[in-house]
Amino acid sequence: MTEEVFSISRSTGWITVILLGIIWVALGVYWGRRAKNAEGFMLAGRNVGLSLGSATAMATWVTSNTTMLAPVFALTLGVWGMLAYSTASFGLLLFALFVGRIRTLLPAGVTAGDFFRLRYGRFGWSLFLIITMLYSLSWLVSMAIAGGDLLQALAGIPYLQGMSLILIVCVLYTLFGGLYAVIGTDFLQSLIILIGIVVIGSLVVVKLDFSEAYEHIATYQPSLLQIAMPAALLAVFNNMLFGFGEVFHNNVWWSRAFAMRKSIAPKAFFLSGLLWFPIPIAAGFIALAAGPLGISIPDVNQTGPVVASSVISMSGLGAFAGILILIVLFCSMASSIDSLLAATSDLLLEDVGKGLFKVKLDENHFRKSAGVVIIGVGVLVWLLAFPHWPIINALFISGPLVGSLIWPVIAGLFWRKINRSLVLSGIILGSLLGVWAYFALGWFTASLIGAGVSMVFTILGRFIGPQEFRAAELSNSEN
Repeated sequence: MTEEVFSISRSTGWITVILLGIIWVALGVYWGRRAKNAEGFMLAGRNVGLSLGSATAMATWVTSNTTMLAPVFALTLGVWGMLAYSTASFGLLLFALFVGRIRTLLPAGVTAGDFFRLRYGRFGWSLFLIITMLYSLSWLVSMAIAGGDLLQALAGIPYLQGMSLILIVCVLYTLFGGLYAVIGTDFLQSLIILIGIVVIGSLVVVKLDFSEAYEHIATYQPSLLQIAMPAALLAVFNNMLFGFGEVFHNNVWWSRAFAMRKSIAPKAFFLSGLLWFPIPIAAGFIALAAGPLGISIPDVNQTGPVVASSVISMSGLGAFAGILILIVLFCSMASSIDSLLAATSDLLLEDVGKGLFKVKLDENHFRKSAGVVIIGVGVLVWLLAFPHWPIINALFISGPLVGSLIWPVIAGLFWRKINRSLVLSGIILGSLLGVWAYFALGWFTASLIGAGVSMVFTILGRFIGPQEFRAAELSNSEN
């Protein structure tokens, strides 16, 4: 790719991201002053309202995988591909039905690990921690990769420099503000994302003749219009189950459930799911316009920004519109990276440190320890993103692992009797067979198999040797 095709100059790209970074870090420091203790840093005082709660859930779910990977789905799997990605919204919608139950059973809960520790014992708790850490790292790495690809596609900034810059910005403002900073910046970022998607989508609509676009795709890319494309249909259900597993188990969402006021948490998650649903469809639609508009895609990872920047060049809006794309996509990444950094550091401190290794942290040393953990996670993500994996590989390798946790979470919340050993065996076998399917059959089968195997074992655990469990035991969530 040559310099002439970039939407903005390299210097403009650097300046834009640095200015955004200064703004987010300053806001992180400002909002972080509210965190007077460990609970404030981790859970924002357990008093988040509807507008902030909805915005942070929606913005966190509008990841780089939404704005960068949804176009890849559309480009490779067609119409079903972009619809497949939108099914991830069902995870938020269904979690809205469970969050009230979670708050009732765990009134003093801090992390998702509290649930697994009390419901499935120490072994189940350890198994959960291994899976969620692997998943969180894969999600963080995929977003770091997308950040490097974004800056390279729009401004010609080398991948390694762009990836490093975005990670540093997110680590800094999460470091200073904790969940207060994450939720506050998420609110602003959600507004920017929604406005930007509407503007960019409108520009594509103006430039695209729909009848000519349909004829072009039908002639040169007919597979993208196939209703019964097997891989695409499998991707629909695979991605939907992946989304369920992501939301149901991950501490990103459980920490928000504990941070929101109990009465508004279900409404906030349901509203965020509705707001998120059309975003991957809009992002995927941009990719389908590439062929009809004669736009060449040099790297499938860069489909979204390349098509968007090319359309903007055609519109004559120049560098201003290129900066808009950069801001929108940067916000979509930052809103998720910061959430994962905060949620992962909480798990490492509360569950791994205090829970498994019995490390005692008083209020005076908590912020320092949290800072060390956040920086450490950031460095590890940088090292894993350094090889520049394809985004789809970096993310979906964890699909069968999180898919295998869907049914154990649901059963654990609502069934009083269950055979722990069978449920945990299902998680292990589902994860192993799903990973095998990922390599042997394709990424679009992995979550299906992981969730399916786990479901069978969970149902068997309801009828074969179920052990009595008292819901009151969950109410005591002290470590």
